[in-house]
Amino acid sequence: MSAKLISRSTFFKIRKALAYLYGAESVEPLAERLYMLLGRYQVMEKGDITSPEWTQNDVVLITYADMIQEENATPLSTLKKFCDTYLSGAISSVHLLPFYPSSSDGGFSVIDYRKVNPSYGSWKDIAQLKQNYGLMFDLVLNHCSRKSQWFKDYVAGIAPQSSYIQEGNPEADLSKVVRPRPTPLLTETETNQGLKHIWNTFSFDQVDLNWKNPDVLFEFLDILLFYISQGSKIVRLDAVAFLWKEDDSTCIHLKQTHEVIKLMRNVLKIVAPDVILLTETNVPHEENVSYFGQGDEAHMVYQFALPPLLVHGLLKEDASYLKTWLSNLKEPPAGCTFFNFTASHDGIGLRPVSGLIPDNDVLWMVEEVKKRKGKVGMRSMPDGSEKPYEMNITYFDALSDLEDETLGFKRFLLSQAIAISLKGIPGVYFHSLVGENNWVEGSETLTPRDINRRRWDFNDLSEKLSDRGSKESSINTLYTNMLRIRKFREAFHPEASQELLASSNQLFVLLRKSANDAVLCLFSFSSKPQQIDLKNLQVNLDQPTLRNLLTGEILDASDGKLTLGAFEFMWIG
Repeated sequence: MSAKLISRSTFFKIRKALAYLYGAESVEPLAERLYMLLGRYQVMEKGDITSPEWTQNDVVLITYADMIQEENATPLSTLKKFCDTYLSGAISSVHLLPFYPSSSDGGFSVIDYRKVNPSYGSWKDIAQLKQNYGLMFDLVLNHCSRKSQWFKDYVAGIAPQSSYIQEGNPEADLSKVVRPRPTPLLTETETNQGLKHIWNTFSFDQVDLNWKNPDVLFEFLDILLFYISQGSKIVRLDAVAFLWKEDDSTCIHLKQTHEVIKLMRNVLKIVAPDVILLTETNVPHEENVSYFGQGDEAHMVYQFALPPLLVHGLLKEDASYLKTWLSNLKEPPAGCTFFNFTASHDGIGLRPVSGLIPDNDVLWMVEEVKKRKGKVGMRSMPDGSEKPYEMNITYFDALSDLEDETLGFKRFLLSQAIAISLKGIPGVYFHSLVGENNWVEGSETLTPRDINRRRWDFNDLSEKLSDRGSKESSINTLYTNMLRIRKFREAFHPEASQELLASSNQLFVLLRKSANDAVLCLFSFSSKPQQIDLKNLQVNLDQPTLRNLLTGEILDASDGKLTLGAFEFMWIG
């Protein structure tokens, strides 16, 4: 591969990152090694594309590869069948949660990064899915499985994997290390080199990788490029905040971690400038958005604060914390945007609302979730105590009403409408599209997170969706209708403006506006009717009549006022 094909400034940045991570003396051999690696993957002809392009059409379905199954078919092929049948025109991309061979943690304890779990299907099935949808893959950077060949070679002392695994010193002061779990950080393992203490940020089965070894970097660069060659248009950097370890530090958000992300971003500029890097950092908001860098790290970051803010606000019938957060939300750098979601395969994280929701209100919300048969995961604090870390519950049940099912139904749909109205790209979890209830038996026999990970039989779910009186059918019809309407409004473009308008704490009013379109989004956070004085909003939609875009209804606002019912919402244009 000719160096003439590579932007000098881009490769200079890569060399600078290599020098910072591995020392100036290592730059030349590592740069040559990178040339050779890139030579294995042709520079993709993208015309004038120099960065990812996104529109209001972009909606990502978050799903396991085997979320929906039927006899005599691979789960991946059944997933495509379901998407084609029920989600056509509503979603544009599919986030396939780790579909690699794994040993635990819902696929995130990866045994082999380059293979498809044969129980899900094959790369051929993924190629079929790619024909109709963009794809998102997970790059699980922080750790691998104890059952992986990498760890087996480490134990046996076989190079280069003999130095792939992160070791720790049990005599060192590790009190500063930020932990997402209450499990032991270091675990003993007998190897051919004697007894070693292995670093386990997340679990005993998930052994952390030694990123101080450049072989690990190049292993993952190769995997990154392989995923792109297999059709991944968004690459999710899982648990990336914990990637680099240094003695006497928190071992989270270290500068070296940010340099690794910058390096990957610059590699993509060379090989695949239209591919999006998405960082998964379930941490307090300011720490989370730091992964935009100066517009030179992630193209997209999760809005991790959004799910708990919505749950709290809707259960409390008070949008004040949500509105304060949004009013202080800084614009992402040019070429960057947010990934807005409410539910995923994990629980509803609580660390992201540190400083946004007072501790006593967080504890109130935790108790409300417990009343709805949810579970609460804990994390270890430096003083040895434990603190709520995440709430394990389906998003539908988190917003349920213990006395009135209809109110819970409305609350849930409103939460989803807000998430897809905000500036950014929406991510929609499979179970949210059908209003899934808690899978309590799964959380009791597997892990607490499995309460929100039930697998469906295709025929059973199809039968429910065909029954217009079922909850699943009602949710799916209304939800996909919102998504299909959204894609035709330029005001919902990720780069269209977003303005939070003044209103009472029982209302959430948002104006989305592009050069050629405007949508006024009205949301009631109350179980009682709420009146809105449109004149006070000082909004001119340049429309002779006002229409509720979601229903097609012409609105009577001759007196300048509208009334929203319990947890009612409207898109007006």
